[in-house]
Amino acid sequence: MSETAPVAAGIEASGLTGYLAPEGFVEDLKAELGAVAAIHDRLVLVEGPARPAAWAANIWNEPVRIPIGSIAEGAKVLRAIQRNWALYDFQLHGRARLIQERLPHVSAKPLQFPQAVPAAPLGSWTLLDATTILAAAHCSSPFPNGEIQFIEDKLAPPNRAYLKLWEAFTRLGRMPGPGQRCLDLGASPGGWSWVLQSLGATVLAVDKAPLAPDIAKLPHIEFLKTSAFALDPVEVGPVDWLCSDVICYPERLLKLVERWLVSGLARNFLCTLKFQGETDHETARRFAAIPGSQLFHLHHNKHELTWCRLAGSSGG
Repeated sequence: MSETAPVAAGIEASGLTGYLAPEGFVEDLKAELGAVAAIHDRLVLVEGPARPAAWAANIWNEPVRIPIGSIAEGAKVLRAIQRNWALYDFQLHGRARLIQERLPHVSAKPLQFPQAVPAAPLGSWTLLDATTILAAAHCSSPFPNGEIQFIEDKLAPPNRAYLKLWEAFTRLGRMPGPGQRCLDLGASPGGWSWVLQSLGATVLAVDKAPLAPDIAKLPHIEFLKTSAFALDPVEVGPVDWLCSDVICYPERLLKLVERWLVSGLARNFLCTLKFQGETDHETARRFAAIPGSQLFHLHHNKHELTWCRLAGSSGG
C-alpha cells in the first residue's frame, strides 16, 4: 500500500504473501512453496514475506483484508489506496465485476513487440467473500494476473514458440541486438532464430532437424545440423546469447548449461526446462541455485519453466 494513501477503517494486514499460479499449475506451485495458509482457486497464500517462486504468474506483496459493506464502498477503498487495479475473478463474479467497473480503466491491449512493459504500478484484488476484499497494491507483474499478450505475427514465424522468446525478453527488459552473436539450440523449425535475426543479431541455429525453408533463407542465420549436446563450446566460440528450447530432460539440459558456464564463452543464457511426465522440482531447484539466475513460468510456457542468467548479474 502506498505510504501516503489514506488507510480506511478496518483494513487489516494479512501477514501473508499471495502467489497466483498459472492455469493448471497450482500443484506445482504448492510443491514449490511448501506449507500454505490458504488456497483460493489459483491464489495460494503463504505466511511471511515474498520469496522467489518460479511457478507463480504473479506475486501479491503484503496483501490486506478490507471489509466492505457495499459495491460502492469496495471501489472507494481501492481507489483511495491507488489508481490501477486488476481483478482476480474466481468467485462472486457479478459482485466483483461491478466493483471493478467503478475503478479506473486499466488498458490490457496486447503489446507490439518489442514494446516496453507498462511503467505504472498495478495492484491485484479479489473477493474472499461478499464483504471481504483481499488486495495487494504491489505485485511482481505489471500485467493483469501476470498474463502478457502480444499482437501476434501469424505469417512469418513457423510456429508459436517465438512468443516465449518475445515474452522472456520483454520481462527481462534486455534482448540481443545488431552485432551480437546468438546460439539457438534445438532451433527447428526456427521460431527462436526468427526472433533473434529480426532483432539484428547473427544466429547459429543448431538442430538435427532442418529449419523451415523460409527461416533457413533469412540473412544472418547459419544452420548446423547436429545435436546441441555434441557441440564443443571452444569450437563454437564466444556467443552473446545462448538460447535453448531443446526437447530433453531438465537434468540433461543442466549438464549442457554447466559445460557452457565452465567455458565462460556465453555471456547470457535463456533456456526452457521442459518437463516430461512429473515435474522435476529437484533439477529446477538446481537451476535456480546457479548464481545470478532467474527461474520463472512464462504465460506462453506449457509444462515448462524458463531459466536465464544475464551478463552482469550477481555471480558473474
